[in-house]
Formats: sequence, structure tokens, C-alpha cells
Amino acid sequence: MKIAVIGAGAIGGLVGAKLALAGEDVTFIVRGKNLETIRANGFKLISAEGQEEVARQVKATDRYEEAGPQDVVILAMKAHQLEAVLKDLPRLFGPDTVVVTMQNGIPFWYFQKHGGTLEGHTVRSVDPDGAVAAGIPASRILGCVVYPASELVAPGVVQHIEGERFPLGELDGSTTERVQRVADALTRAGFKSPVLDNIRAEIWLKLWGNLTFNPISALSHATLVDICQYPLSRELAANMMREAQTAANKLGIEFRVPLEKRIAGAEKVGKHKTSMLQDVEAGRAPEIDALVGSVAELARLTETPTPHIDTVYALVKLLARGMEEAGAGVRMQSAG
Repeated sequence: MKIAVIGAGAIGGLVGAKLALAGEDVTFIVRGKNLETIRANGFKLISAEGQEEVARQVKATDRYEEAGPQDVVILAMKAHQLEAVLKDLPRLFGPDTVVVTMQNGIPFWYFQKHGGTLEGHTVRSVDPDGAVAAGIPASRILGCVVYPASELVAPGVVQHIEGERFPLGELDGSTTERVQRVADALTRAGFKSPVLDNIRAEIWLKLWGNLTFNPISALSHATLVDICQYPLSRELAANMMREAQTAANKLGIEFRVPLEKRIAGAEKVGKHKTSMLQDVEAGRAPEIDALVGSVAELARLTETPTPHIDTVYALVKLLARGMEEAGAGVRMQSAG
């Protein structure tokens, strides 16, 4: 299949490189140093065991029209970066192109094909004016949950840390030929990609951890195992997870894993820095609203009190504001 991967960061790089190594026709839509490096050297993948492979046959461009229509478009950037690609995205669309969303958190399409009284409701935390939902038709979308942990260690170089699951699902829960084709391609690339009849339940299961461990780590600069083994932070995470579970239950979601088992799973990952902590340490804008703000929003919709979530959300938003102001100050000094 012709597959375009927009973004060649930790997850986009991992997925694109492994798909290319498995024989798929992969084009990275990237800019800057990543673009230069991939064009010159291909994309290097370092396995969890330290083995190196280079996908040399991949293509890279910053021009959507050069890539042309694709069978599959993988959106591998953060949720708050989606709006920036809307204008150019249709250049990758053919009649049957599917879009695989690999964002963490509550996705912009959550209430599309949802049914019930909230059918079509816009999740303002991740899509404030509804532009993303309007720009990416629900008929093209396949939901995806990202479980692997990886890190972009240099332009065009990704280190795979652990995990291999990318569950997929149609928004209406049906099993179609197209979702099976994408799942088969990911499976050939070495991932586990089951097709689920309720992708939203899996989104909540992954979000259960991201909602808690990402902002706690960003505020404390602690790794997953440190958060889970320190009693106070472990209890804070558990309280946030209980609040989220109550809201999700009201939306018809049942969690297939007990809360303590979910925390234990995070603990087993070890000294891993969450994506939000990586962003904070690198001076990048952390992904807050998709992971935390969206849950607070859905809690309001379901009239669920979330005092622990709200407190952590306020603190991490303040952290991001301080980072933004500090960055603006540095830019002004440089300009001066």
C-alpha cells in the first residue's frame, strides 16, 4: 500500500520505518532536519535490544502534492498540531483513502458515529471551533490506540523502548475490509494490531494512564516507576483514574483492566520519561488538553466531579504558560 506518515517523531518514525522495512511504499511528510536526514540516509530504527536497521527505501517530502494520493494517511503528530495540516491534507486523498489517527487522549472524532444524545458533539478541548472534524471526514477515519513507547533520539533516528500494540477500529464498531487491510500491514511490520469493535473503550484504557502519569511526570520530573512507587503520587494517580472511570462509565465505557493492574503496568515500564516530560525538558509545548482537558470536558458533560483532575490540569497549564512566556522572552532577547 501507499502510506503517508505525517510527522516523523517518536511514533511516526517507528511506524513508518517498520512499515517500510516490511515492504510498504512509505512517504514521510516532514520538515527541517528530519527531512534532510531521511532524504540523505533513510530512517534508522534502533530496537529495544539495541539492534539497528535502516529503512533506506522510504521517501520524504515537505510538499503534499509531491506525495500525491495515498491508500493510507497516518496522522502521527500531537492533537494540537492537527489543524495546521488541514489545508494540505486533501492533496493526499484519493477516493478510498483512509486516515489513521494516532493521537493520544480523547480524539476530535470521539462523538462522530457515536450514537445517542451526544452524536456529533464537538470536543472543544481538542477541536475548539470544529475545524478538524470538518476537515477530516468521519467516513475516512480509522481509530487507533498507540501503546509502544519510543523516542526520537536524533533527526531520522528512533529508539524503540517497549510495546508493540496498535489496536484499530472503525468508528461505528464494524469490521470492514479496509480496517483489516491496515491491521494486516501493521502486523506484517511486526506490530500487534487487533481490530476492535469498540475502539473508544480502548482509547479510555490507554488514556487512563496518559491522563495521570503524563502531567504528574511533567510537574515532578519523575519517571513512570518513580511515580508508581512513591505512595503519595501513586494515590494521586489512582484518584485521577477513579474520577475518569466514573465519567467514562456514564458514557457507556467499561474498563476491561482493573485500576491497580493499569498502574502496575505503568510501573513495569520502568525509568521511562513520559512524552509530556520529554516535551517539557526539550522546551516544547506539552500536549495537555487532549490528555487532561478533554477528560475534564467530558466529565462536565456527564456531570462528574473531578477535583483531582482539575487541580493537576490547572497546575500543568500554568507550567505550560510559564514555558511559553520564558520562550517568548528568549526570542525577544535574541531579536534585540
